[in-house]
Amino acid sequence: MIRLQDVHKSFGSNHVLRGVSLEVPKGQNLVVIGGSGTGKSVLLKTILGLVPQDKGQILVNGTELTAANREDFLQTFGMLFQGGALFDSLKIWENVAFRLLRGAKKRPRDEARAIAIEKLARVGLPERVADLYPAELSGGMQKRVSLARAIAADPSIIFFDEPTTGLDPIMSGVINDLIRGLVTEMGATAISITHDMTSVRAIADQVCMLYQGRVQWLGPVADLDHSGDPYVDQFIHGRPEGPIATLR
Repeated sequence: MIRLQDVHKSFGSNHVLRGVSLEVPKGQNLVVIGGSGTGKSVLLKTILGLVPQDKGQILVNGTELTAANREDFLQTFGMLFQGGALFDSLKIWENVAFRLLRGAKKRPRDEARAIAIEKLARVGLPERVADLYPAELSGGMQKRVSLARAIAADPSIIFFDEPTTGLDPIMSGVINDLIRGLVTEMGATAISITHDMTSVRAIADQVCMLYQGRVQWLGPVADLDHSGDPYVDQFIHGRPEGPIATLR
Protein backbone atom coordinates (compact mmCIF):
# COMPACT_ATOMS: atom_id res chain seq x y z
CA MET A 1 0.00 0.00 0.00
CA ILE A 2 2.88 2.35 0.83
CA ARG A 3 6.33 2.00 -0.67
CA LEU A 4 9.41 4.16 -0.17
CA GLN A 5 12.35 3.71 -2.51
CA ASP A 6 15.73 5.25 -1.64
CA VAL A 7 14.22 8.32 0.03
CA HIS A 8 16.69 11.04 1.08
CA LYS A 9 16.09 14.27 2.98
CA SER A 10 18.59 16.81 4.23
CA PHE A 11 18.29 20.14 5.96
CA GLY A 12 21.45 21.97 4.99
CA SER A 13 24.34 19.80 6.12
CA ASN A 14 22.08 17.69 8.34
CA HIS A 15 21.37 14.45 6.44
CA VAL A 16 18.24 13.13 8.14
CA LEU A 17 17.06 10.40 5.74
CA ARG A 18 19.87 8.64 3.92
CA GLY A 19 18.22 6.22 1.55
CA VAL A 20 15.14 4.78 3.25
CA SER A 21 13.43 1.92 1.42
CA LEU A 22 10.51 0.02 2.93
CA GLU A 23 7.06 -1.34 2.17
CA VAL A 24 3.84 -1.37 4.19
CA PRO A 25 1.42 -4.08 3.03
CA LYS A 26 -2.26 -3.21 2.81
CA GLY A 27 -4.09 -3.67 6.09
CA GLN A 28 -0.95 -3.84 8.23
CA ASN A 29 0.49 -1.54 10.88
CA LEU A 30 4.17 -0.71 10.50
CA VAL A 31 5.65 0.72 13.70
CA VAL A 32 8.79 2.83 13.31
CA ILE A 33 11.16 2.91 16.27
CA GLY A 34 14.49 4.59 16.89
CA GLY A 35 16.13 7.22 19.03
CA SER A 36 15.43 10.93 18.88
CA GLY A 37 16.81 12.55 15.74
CA THR A 38 16.89 9.36 13.68
CA GLY A 39 14.35 10.65 11.14
CA LYS A 40 11.06 9.08 12.28
CA SER A 41 8.96 12.26 12.18
CA VAL A 42 10.66 13.48 9.00
CA LEU A 43 9.74 10.16 7.41
CA LEU A 44 6.04 10.82 8.06
CA LYS A 45 6.35 14.43 6.90
CA THR A 46 7.89 13.39 3.57
CA ILE A 47 5.04 10.94 2.93
CA LEU A 48 2.51 13.66 3.74
CA GLY A 49 4.34 16.18 1.57
CA LEU A 50 4.95 18.59 4.44
CA VAL A 51 8.62 18.44 3.47
CA PRO A 52 9.62 17.28 -0.03
CA GLN A 53 12.17 14.51 -0.30
CA ASP A 54 15.45 15.39 -2.02
CA LYS A 55 15.69 12.06 -3.78
CA GLY A 56 13.74 8.83 -4.12
CA GLN A 57 10.15 7.78 -4.71
CA ILE A 58 7.09 7.51 -2.48
CA LEU A 59 4.28 5.38 -3.88
CA VAL A 60 0.80 4.78 -2.48
CA ASN A 61 -1.16 1.87 -3.94
CA GLY A 62 1.29 1.78 -6.84
CA THR A 63 1.04 5.47 -7.72
CA GLU A 64 3.96 7.80 -7.15
CA LEU A 65 3.07 10.81 -5.02
CA THR A 66 3.70 14.11 -6.76
CA ALA A 67 2.73 17.72 -6.19
CA ALA A 68 -0.11 17.19 -8.69
CA ASN A 69 -1.79 14.27 -6.92
CA ARG A 70 -0.78 14.89 -3.30
CA GLU A 71 -4.11 16.57 -2.49
CA ASP A 72 -6.04 13.49 -3.61
CA PHE A 73 -3.84 11.33 -1.39
CA LEU A 74 -4.45 13.55 1.63
CA GLN A 75 -8.16 12.81 1.32
CA THR A 76 -7.47 9.12 2.00
CA PHE A 77 -5.54 9.36 5.27
CA GLY A 78 -6.18 10.11 8.93
CA MET A 79 -3.70 11.33 11.54
CA LEU A 80 -3.42 11.03 15.29
CA PHE A 81 -0.99 13.75 16.32
CA GLN A 82 1.41 13.55 19.23
CA GLY A 83 -0.25 15.30 22.18
CA GLY A 84 -3.66 15.14 20.51
CA ALA A 85 -3.54 18.61 18.92
CA LEU A 86 -7.20 19.37 19.58
CA PHE A 87 -8.56 22.86 18.94
CA ASP A 88 -9.33 24.40 22.34
CA SER A 89 -11.97 26.77 20.97
CA LEU A 90 -14.01 24.06 19.25
CA LYS A 91 -16.45 21.66 20.86
CA ILE A 92 -15.52 18.00 20.90
CA TRP A 93 -17.82 17.07 18.03
CA GLU A 94 -16.46 19.96 15.96
CA ASN A 95 -12.93 18.69 16.58
CA VAL A 96 -13.87 15.20 15.46
CA ALA A 97 -15.74 16.51 12.41
CA PHE A 98 -13.12 19.13 11.53
CA ARG A 99 -12.37 17.63 8.11
CA LEU A 100 -16.03 16.90 7.41
CA LEU A 101 -16.97 20.57 7.90
CA ARG A 102 -14.41 21.87 5.41
CA GLY A 103 -13.21 21.41 1.88
CA ALA A 104 -14.89 20.41 -1.34
CA LYS A 105 -16.59 17.39 0.26
CA LYS A 106 -17.87 19.14 3.38
CA ARG A 107 -21.01 17.78 5.02
CA PRO A 108 -23.98 19.67 6.52
CA ARG A 109 -23.39 20.42 10.20
CA ASP A 110 -26.12 18.10 11.44
CA GLU A 111 -24.76 15.23 9.35
CA ALA A 112 -21.18 15.95 10.44
CA ARG A 113 -22.27 16.02 14.09
CA ALA A 114 -24.02 12.65 13.75
CA ILE A 115 -20.88 11.12 12.23
CA ALA A 116 -18.75 12.63 15.01
CA ILE A 117 -20.99 11.12 17.69
CA GLU A 118 -20.78 7.74 15.95
CA LYS A 119 -16.97 7.91 15.89
CA LEU A 120 -16.87 8.99 19.54
CA ALA A 121 -18.91 5.90 20.39
CA ARG A 122 -16.41 3.72 18.52
CA VAL A 123 -13.65 4.92 20.85
CA GLY A 124 -15.80 4.44 23.93
CA LEU A 125 -17.00 8.00 24.57
CA PRO A 126 -20.68 8.82 25.26
CA GLU A 127 -22.73 11.36 23.32
CA ARG A 128 -22.76 13.75 26.28
CA VAL A 129 -19.09 14.69 25.67
CA ALA A 130 -19.87 15.96 22.16
CA ASP A 131 -20.76 19.48 23.34
CA LEU A 132 -17.91 19.80 25.84
CA TYR A 133 -14.57 21.47 25.14
CA PRO A 134 -11.16 19.73 25.26
CA ALA A 135 -10.20 21.42 28.54
CA GLU A 136 -13.16 19.70 30.20
CA LEU A 137 -11.79 16.22 29.43
CA SER A 138 -8.98 14.17 30.95
CA GLY A 139 -5.81 13.44 28.97
CA GLY A 140 -6.98 9.94 28.16
CA MET A 141 -10.35 11.16 26.94
CA GLN A 142 -8.68 13.81 24.80
CA LYS A 143 -6.54 11.11 23.21
CA ARG A 144 -9.70 9.13 22.40
CA VAL A 145 -11.21 12.23 20.80
CA SER A 146 -8.06 12.60 18.69
CA LEU A 147 -8.41 8.98 17.64
CA ALA A 148 -12.06 9.56 16.72
CA ARG A 149 -11.00 12.52 14.59
CA ALA A 150 -8.38 10.39 12.85
CA ILE A 151 -11.04 7.89 11.72
CA ALA A 152 -13.85 10.40 11.09
CA ALA A 153 -13.57 10.25 7.29
CA ASP A 154 -13.07 6.44 7.21
CA PRO A 155 -9.49 6.71 5.90
CA SER A 156 -7.70 3.84 4.21
CA ILE A 157 -4.36 5.02 5.66
CA ILE A 158 -3.78 6.22 9.23
CA PHE A 159 -0.66 7.67 10.83
CA PHE A 160 -0.14 7.52 14.60
CA ASP A 161 2.54 9.80 16.06
CA GLU A 162 3.45 8.74 19.62
CA PRO A 163 -0.15 7.71 20.40
CA THR A 164 0.43 7.00 24.13
CA THR A 165 2.66 9.96 25.05
CA GLY A 166 1.71 11.41 28.42
CA LEU A 167 -0.68 8.62 29.38
CA ASP A 168 -0.47 6.30 32.37
CA PRO A 169 0.15 2.58 31.71
CA ILE A 170 -3.51 1.60 32.01
CA MET A 171 -4.78 4.30 29.63
CA SER A 172 -1.90 3.52 27.27
CA GLY A 173 -3.16 -0.05 27.16
CA VAL A 174 -6.68 1.16 26.40
CA ILE A 175 -5.44 3.34 23.52
CA ASN A 176 -3.28 0.51 22.16
CA ASP A 177 -6.27 -1.84 22.18
CA LEU A 178 -8.43 0.77 20.44
CA ILE A 179 -5.80 1.37 17.75
CA ARG A 180 -5.32 -2.31 17.12
CA GLY A 181 -9.06 -2.97 17.00
CA LEU A 182 -9.91 0.00 14.78
CA VAL A 183 -7.11 -0.66 12.26
CA THR A 184 -8.23 -4.30 12.00
CA GLU A 185 -11.93 -3.43 11.81
CA MET A 186 -11.42 -0.76 9.14
CA GLY A 187 -8.88 -2.75 7.14
CA ALA A 188 -6.69 0.34 7.19
CA THR A 189 -2.99 0.55 6.52
CA ALA A 190 -1.09 2.29 9.30
CA ILE A 191 2.31 3.73 10.12
CA SER A 192 2.99 4.44 13.78
CA ILE A 193 5.86 6.15 15.56
CA THR A 194 6.50 5.33 19.20
CA HIS A 195 9.21 4.97 21.83
CA ASP A 196 6.90 2.82 23.97
CA MET A 197 7.91 -0.80 23.51
CA THR A 198 4.64 -1.96 25.09
CA SER A 199 2.80 -0.13 22.32
CA VAL A 200 5.09 -1.66 19.70
CA ARG A 201 4.25 -5.17 20.84
CA ALA A 202 0.53 -4.35 21.11
CA ILE A 203 -0.14 -2.70 17.75
CA ALA A 204 2.63 -3.68 15.32
CA ASP A 205 2.52 -6.19 12.51
CA GLN A 206 5.92 -5.10 11.21
CA VAL A 207 8.64 -3.10 12.97
CA CYS A 208 11.16 -0.81 11.31
CA MET A 209 14.11 0.59 13.26
CA LEU A 210 15.74 3.73 11.90
CA TYR A 211 19.30 4.57 12.88
CA GLN A 212 21.24 7.51 11.47
CA GLY A 213 18.67 7.99 8.73
CA ARG A 214 18.71 4.43 7.44
CA VAL A 215 16.64 1.30 7.97
CA GLN A 216 18.67 -0.64 10.51
CA TRP A 217 16.21 -3.51 10.76
CA LEU A 218 12.79 -4.41 9.35
CA GLY A 219 10.79 -7.46 10.25
CA PRO A 220 7.71 -8.99 11.91
CA VAL A 221 7.07 -7.94 15.50
CA ALA A 222 7.34 -11.62 16.48
CA ASP A 223 11.03 -11.52 15.49
CA LEU A 224 11.83 -8.37 17.46
CA ASP A 225 13.28 -10.10 20.52
CA HIS A 226 15.55 -12.34 18.46
CA SER A 227 16.42 -10.02 15.57
CA GLY A 228 20.12 -10.77 15.84
CA ASP A 229 20.80 -7.06 15.37
CA PRO A 230 22.83 -5.47 18.20
CA TYR A 231 21.34 -2.01 17.51
CA VAL A 232 17.79 -3.34 17.85
CA ASP A 233 18.70 -5.37 20.92
CA GLN A 234 20.22 -2.35 22.68
CA PHE A 235 17.29 -0.09 21.82
CA ILE A 236 14.39 -2.36 22.79
CA HIS A 237 16.00 -3.22 26.13
CA GLY A 238 17.14 0.34 26.87
CA ARG A 239 20.75 -0.66 27.50
CA PRO A 240 23.30 2.16 27.89
CA GLU A 241 26.08 -0.04 26.54
CA GLY A 242 26.09 -1.05 22.90
CA PRO A 243 26.70 0.18 19.34
CA ILE A 244 24.26 3.09 19.63
CA ALA A 245 26.24 6.08 20.81
CA THR A 246 24.91 7.73 23.97
CA LEU A 247 25.86 11.01 25.62
CA ARG A 248 27.33 10.57 29.08
